[in-house]
Amino acid sequence: MCGIVGAVAQRNVQNILLEGLRRLEYRGYDSAGMAVLASAGLQRCRALGKVAALEQRLVAEPLPGHCGIAHTRWATHGKPSEANAHPHASGDRLAVVHNGIIENHEVLRHELQDAGYVFVSQTDTEVVAHLLEREYRLGDGLLASVQRVLKRLEGAYALAVVHADEPDVIVGARKGSPLVVGVGIDEAFLGSDPLALLQVTDRFIYLQEGDVVRLSEGGHVEVVDEAGRPAAREIQTFEHADGAASKGDYRHFMQKEIFEQPSVIAAALEGRLGDKSVLVESFGPGAEALFARVRQIHIVACGTSYHAGMVARYWLERYAGIPAQVEGASEYRYRTVVVPEGTLFVTLSQSGETADTLAALRFAREQGYLGSLAICNVPGSSLVRESDLTLMTQAGPEIGVASTKAFTTQLTGLMLLTLALGRIKGLSSDLQAELVAGLRGLPRLVSQVLKLDGEIETLSMAFAEKNHALFLGRGVHFPIALEGALKLKEISYIHAEAYPAGELKHGPLALVDSEMPVISVAPNDELLDKLKSNLQEVRARGGELFVFADEAVGLEEEEGMRVLRLPHVHDALAPILYTIPLQLLSYHVAVLKGTDVDQPRNLAKSVTVE
Repeated sequence: MCGIVGAVAQRNVQNILLEGLRRLEYRGYDSAGMAVLASAGLQRCRALGKVAALEQRLVAEPLPGHCGIAHTRWATHGKPSEANAHPHASGDRLAVVHNGIIENHEVLRHELQDAGYVFVSQTDTEVVAHLLEREYRLGDGLLASVQRVLKRLEGAYALAVVHADEPDVIVGARKGSPLVVGVGIDEAFLGSDPLALLQVTDRFIYLQEGDVVRLSEGGHVEVVDEAGRPAAREIQTFEHADGAASKGDYRHFMQKEIFEQPSVIAAALEGRLGDKSVLVESFGPGAEALFARVRQIHIVACGTSYHAGMVARYWLERYAGIPAQVEGASEYRYRTVVVPEGTLFVTLSQSGETADTLAALRFAREQGYLGSLAICNVPGSSLVRESDLTLMTQAGPEIGVASTKAFTTQLTGLMLLTLALGRIKGLSSDLQAELVAGLRGLPRLVSQVLKLDGEIETLSMAFAEKNHALFLGRGVHFPIALEGALKLKEISYIHAEAYPAGELKHGPLALVDSEMPVISVAPNDELLDKLKSNLQEVRARGGELFVFADEAVGLEEEEGMRVLRLPHVHDALAPILYTIPLQLLSYHVAVLKGTDVDQPRNLAKSVTVE
């Protein structure tokens, strides 16, 4: 959600902070601000709206200095406004930026008001600023002040704090929200995401839960753990090039990420396939012994990742013979959970910091699961560090809010999991070999589908004036229909729903008319004939059909039915392939609608609050 950038350097940090904010725009935000320590003391600038609005103010009134913090805010307490924008200050010497939610802010606010503090915002963050100012007056420095204040806070946070009395120091802290330290040459940086700092370094320390860090002049980094003990944290080199955060020759990040899918799927498979089976060891030490004890699987995820889990349920039950349950993370921990013996807990997340999914994992630890597996895209993320086993999806940075390559690489990882479990549970060696060969050929087939981009762009024109759409799929392709509907509504703001095609006659058919385009995927599988019957039901009611079909399927175009043919793929892997044209369709419709494709309204990339 919100984004943090901080820098202590031997050069002017204003532009470093500004560029860091630009690179965090994908997370979603409604205001931006910056505080810099200069010879004149603490200087602050904030603006409602985009980072560009802040930049315009800084052109008129620069904030030169060697130490500063900056922030993009997603409103949780108080409406979007300049007064509610970060950094928040207490007096004219201390400033703080904050990601997350302080759950006991009202109690603390009343306490501070009784002590004479005057609040000028509606935010929970201003409580932190005033608490810190009060503690700092005790005289033992910023680090100790932050440590004491953290003991009063309930909720989730990533914090960065500066004080004019320590003009070359930033103190940061994390609990429940991500925060990383960038290690430079005689410089140090702070960010909620490594992408914010790739302009200045590719070496990072991923802070752990409860860590507090002090950055100071000369690039000094001091980390203490939740108990206040000095903590050694490994410096890791970021494995993705800085260019991954640039659009290159593409119009939008989403478009770029759609076209990266052949290469990232290949990366997700690299080193994980033997000649005729999946290498179970790729899931980590002890995976084979743990998988041998699995009798059931619970998959927990949010949004697009939840749809990936729904696909995996079909795979796991069909090929591994293991019952699977899929649940939205935001609901999972608020009910009584029954955990059968031998149940593996699987989480899916692009960022590894999704608040609901992370909370579900922490809740699951107390429920008696056999173990936990995270399928994730971000090394060093909380989900990865806190799970027993991990499989990195290798998608590279995904900037567009609407997930594309993260989804297909999650599906790839879930098929690897299915085959790893199937290998242990007795899936025939011939079928394993067949599916492994299919996986190897998948990047080539995705490249072929991407060549249909021009045809799909032409197809998208039929949606330019539409306000509603219906997506249909059968079996394992129902979750793909759900994902297609989600993409269309996310970025084009067209109301879209998805249904199992067999459910048409049980209600949704009442909506079908000439103004309701109906999109369906038609792979050549055992449900094809039933799907054809469902499509005829739509045609009989005057509905306009758009069908993405296997090239071998005998569907001919006719008035009111457009057919786009896809290359043949093994039916088990068809969900991965058939999501690509739905992504392209949504993208081109959004471009026609003139929406903000990469940053759709009201949405954020990394949802780090509940």
